[in-house]
Amino acid sequence: MPERPFLTVLLLALPVLVAAQESGPQQRSLTDPRSVRSEAQPAARRPPLEDLFYSRSVSGGSWSPDGREVAFTTNLTGRANLWKVAAAGGWPLQLAPSNERQTDARWSPDGKWIAYQQDEGGNELWDVFIVPAEGGEAVNLTRTPEVREESPLWSPDGRTLLINIKPKSATSYDLALLDLGTRQVRTLTHEKAADHLWSGTGFSPDGRTVYGTRAEISFTDSDVYAVDVASGQTRNLTPHKGKVLYAAAAVSPDGKRLLITSDEKGGAHNVALLDVASGTRRWVTDTRWEAEAGDFAPDGASFTYTLNADGRVDVYWVDSASLNARRLDLGSGLNSLPGAPYSFSPDGTRLLIAHESSVQPRDLYLYDLKGGHSTPLTRSAVASLGSASLPAAQLVHYKSFDGQTISALLWMPPNLTRDGSHPALVLPHGGPTGQWVEYFSPDIAAFVSNGYICIAPNVRGSTGYGIDFQKANHQDLGGGDLQDEVYAKRFLEATGYVDAHKVGITGGSYGGYMTLMALAKTPDVWAAGVELFGIINWKTMLVHSDPLLQQYEQSLLGDPVKDLAVYERTSPITFIHQVRAPLLVLQGDNDPRVPKEEAEQVVELLKADGKTVDAHYYPDEGHGFAKRENRIDSIRRTLEWFDRYLKDARR
Repeated sequence: MPERPFLTVLLLALPVLVAAQESGPQQRSLTDPRSVRSEAQPAARRPPLEDLFYSRSVSGGSWSPDGREVAFTTNLTGRANLWKVAAAGGWPLQLAPSNERQTDARWSPDGKWIAYQQDEGGNELWDVFIVPAEGGEAVNLTRTPEVREESPLWSPDGRTLLINIKPKSATSYDLALLDLGTRQVRTLTHEKAADHLWSGTGFSPDGRTVYGTRAEISFTDSDVYAVDVASGQTRNLTPHKGKVLYAAAAVSPDGKRLLITSDEKGGAHNVALLDVASGTRRWVTDTRWEAEAGDFAPDGASFTYTLNADGRVDVYWVDSASLNARRLDLGSGLNSLPGAPYSFSPDGTRLLIAHESSVQPRDLYLYDLKGGHSTPLTRSAVASLGSASLPAAQLVHYKSFDGQTISALLWMPPNLTRDGSHPALVLPHGGPTGQWVEYFSPDIAAFVSNGYICIAPNVRGSTGYGIDFQKANHQDLGGGDLQDEVYAKRFLEATGYVDAHKVGITGGSYGGYMTLMALAKTPDVWAAGVELFGIINWKTMLVHSDPLLQQYEQSLLGDPVKDLAVYERTSPITFIHQVRAPLLVLQGDNDPRVPKEEAEQVVELLKADGKTVDAHYYPDEGHGFAKRENRIDSIRRTLEWFDRYLKDARR
């Protein structure tokens, strides 16, 4: 009888920490606002603003086939470019210097090349590149300025890349194969439905099949498919009735199972093993929080998943046979599995982990599965952050207007008196199908360091709290979710620290939309606002934004003809003349998601009304600001705006 792999034996011998089988959002308890405290820290000092942004960010991660190196993206130079570092530690080496963004590094099976994607000026029209792993000139394999090619995945023989592809004018992504020899792209799927899209998971071990997910644009319904490489014939592995989410994350080394995420169990994300031949599912988790599938160990004897419980995320390591699960001790905050296509090292002894928290920038770590400890692979924070007093986020819960419990992250600057005199900011997140989690935000750190109490609510429409909560703002954007933001302000006032006349609101994307909606629909509540690339008019968004996002908009609001009244009552432009608070608008010229026209409408209308409004446009940015100098300029303008209209405000 063959011996079990030593990692399986080790995992079975460890204490089992099963992921919160009965826990979920329904068990949250309300926070007494008066229990919130500003800590006394006489020696507290403010970190230099620039240092918050000279602290690096890292993303992705791909093991070299020999396990000696890891390729990843970092903005060490102020640009998000491709680098690699020795797994044993040391200074990273830049592979592809560029003024443009580079993401999704994938090491070739023979170790000679690294594939990645790059766009231009934030336009999201990605091309696929390869660069020699030992250094050399990067090669653009696609050169299609009107087509998006994304998320390259190598075939087992290293001759082909599986990519997601979408022409600029199309509504849907398809799966395609990019031949490395001829550089020809062959589309595998041919999506006919305007409101569906495909994403690739990977190849079968023999290279004859690719697996992927076909999703409805609202991400409330999807299926896992097997696609024959030769013919393009598809087979649905998760046929079902009604709206259920099934998404494939990884293929087992023997090709017999897929690790998937699904909300089949009561609308909450759970993890399952899907048998490719029969389609049967073996459930791994049973939680009302949000579990997400990770990847398999090289021998298939174990796998990983993450569990997001109210914005704090842990990593679990699971024995494939028994399904015994162990939570890895990585510290509180946001822990994730950034490896692509896997986070396990090629020999299966280590995991590539990303960790960050509200006071610690994101870094990559190598977790020794046998020893149970982690070693930093990158160090993102500059030295001054270690000696500064950055207050950690607190998790709070409050009731909204209709009794719904809302979770929020709260940051309290140190040394405040409870005298109702302090300024504060409400921070709506993007999406709306998104969530505030405990990650490191240089912007929030800058706000708090400059004396602003900050609250970031996960309002209705957010992910992480089940499908019913996620859909609770459909056809009601800027309705109940806006009231959840207003009640966040009320929670701040109830702490006894905040001056109700010194509360501002700021956010980007849907957070920018919510900022506009807040200032226009509830003008008495807010003293100032800064909106970044936000929507003013859902009808003009249907004309100017990317066609895929137009479909996403309709999934939230309905048919633009039949449901015209919905579009009008959920657009800030309907209420824009009611704005009284000063507003700053920040926007990228190349934004394909929320085009510049949206910002220009805001400024034009408010100026015509004689309102206090200013704007700044960034010519080399898209949806969000990626270049370091622009990020610093944006936060400087934002702080100056709030200092002028909140700190210097008089009742």
